[in-house]
Amino acid sequence: MVQIFLVQHHVKYAKRMLNLSSAPQVKDALGLNAEQTSYEGTVHFIEFIREQEKFKKQYSRVILNEEKKLIGVITLKDIDLTNKTSHIGTWIGFPYWGKGYNQLAKKDILYDAFTKLDLEFVFAGAKKSNMRSQRAQAKLPYVKANVEKEFPTEYQKLSSRLNEQCILNVIEKKTFLHWYSQ
Repeated sequence: MVQIFLVQHHVKYAKRMLNLSSAPQVKDALGLNAEQTSYEGTVHFIEFIREQEKFKKQYSRVILNEEKKLIGVITLKDIDLTNKTSHIGTWIGFPYWGKGYNQLAKKDILYDAFTKLDLEFVFAGAKKSNMRSQRAQAKLPYVKANVEKEFPTEYQKLSSRLNEQCILNVIEKKTFLHWYSQ
């Protein structure tokens, strides 16, 4: 049975994270460069995340599978506690694609987003060229798709960060918690 655990980032995960994130399928989808997929770059990322969490700007967890092996990372980024919004990003190591880990990780972190962080909206975007990510988001029953016109500021923020044409979806607190309780 597929099972996941979300745990805080730690340097002890750096080598495993590096091995998975430097695979071409993940590296290319995320647009990572050679520095970011070096050991030093991975350690820097972990330290950056831990620092950002102190200021409640990000909430990120490594995803462990049922064998307690790191298989990916999931992050609530650009947390805005005033407007109660955030953007979600996930990557799963290539050997673990298509096994349901992404959906389980999103379920757990979104529950935290809406109950612990008291957010109202979590935005999920994808490059228009990233069909795999778009299909993964479309499978989620609590996602409201193509909200670019409804949330133009969030769409602009995403498009600027990715520097590419994107799609924007949203997960609303009320909808997600209703689904979660079923």
